[in-house]
Amino acid sequence: MNILGVGAHFDDMELGCSGTLMKHIQQGDKVFMMVVCNSAYKNPVGDIVRDMDTAYMEGKKAAAIIGAELICLDYDTFMIPFDEGLTGTISRYIEKLNINIIYSPWIHDLHRDHHYTAKNTIMAGRQVPRFLMYRCNYYDTEHVFQGNFYSDITDTMDNKIEVIKAHKSELERVRFKWLDFFKNQNANDGQKIGVKYAECFEVVRYLT
Repeated sequence: MNILGVGAHFDDMELGCSGTLMKHIQQGDKVFMMVVCNSAYKNPVGDIVRDMDTAYMEGKKAAAIIGAELICLDYDTFMIPFDEGLTGTISRYIEKLNINIIYSPWIHDLHRDHHYTAKNTIMAGRQVPRFLMYRCNYYDTEHVFQGNFYSDITDTMDNKIEVIKAHKSELERVRFKWLDFFKNQNANDGQKIGVKYAECFEVVRYLT
């Protein structure tokens, strides 16, 4: 099968669904990771927090650990639109790569980039047989994540930690809190289904 993971930024998929993407690789599937924006950004006073080259090199390293082919679009951070330009681009990749399964950010994520990436991807992937949404954020939202599909990532959890560590610049910014948060989250989700670690998704569509 051909798998497309979509993220707004370098690190979104790594946090939300990289364990599952690596499972697909282990099963012989072809995995593509599409990152919509260049992921460079500044703080409110204009200081550079993450530059474009650093974001790309960290994303490239993470994709190599996963074993996925990286597809980079070039929208500016915080400026991802919901329009036919982006929807059409994603749609053309879906058709060209003959995609069977899509993993997208959760559509109700508070971050606008995540939200609009999801809207474009759902529109572009409306005919793809299996479509699941992941969470890559831990902010409270007005909607509750309706996690209803679990993926056992016990065998890929150690590699997922290494994938997250590839984003050194962002880990330093958050004082490495992501490592504990997502490991605990995956442990909690695993406990729900009787395994050590799991990733949880909200299903848009899952045809067999």
